[in-house]
Amino acid sequence: MRFSDRYPIIVTTKKDASQDFWTTYLGFEAAFESIWFSLLVADDNTASIAFMTPDHPSAPPGPKIFSGSGVCFELEVEDAQATHEALTRKGLVVTYTLTDEPFGQRRFGFTDPSGLWVDVVEQIAPQPGFWDKYMV
Repeated sequence: MRFSDRYPIIVTTKKDASQDFWTTYLGFEAAFESIWFSLLVADDNTASIAFMTPDHPSAPPGPKIFSGSGVCFELEVEDAQATHEALTRKGLVVTYTLTDEPFGQRRFGFTDPSGLWVDVVEQIAPQPGFWDKYMV
């Protein structure tokens, strides 16, 4: 199967606030924008995300308003510390502070207006032996 694109659609009553958040803090741009739907792409086209109001008749069957649980949007970067500094300078409120995790990630996180958890990670070396017990 060959895909021409792939992205999550977050159904939310906070579509405009979510779009503003992603464009202001994370540098995404609107590829398509209407009163009920926004498709946002990273400036280098490496990531996409969409936000949709719950009241449009073209909504796919099934999606309910996003509750903010059970989903993590992972953004992998080359330098998590520099990204953290740049975003906090812009005023982003980070709720999971920059941390070097023993399993091999330097990361921090925050929640967007829709309630989506965003995890910004840089891959680093894990602590020696950390993964041994999981590789059985």
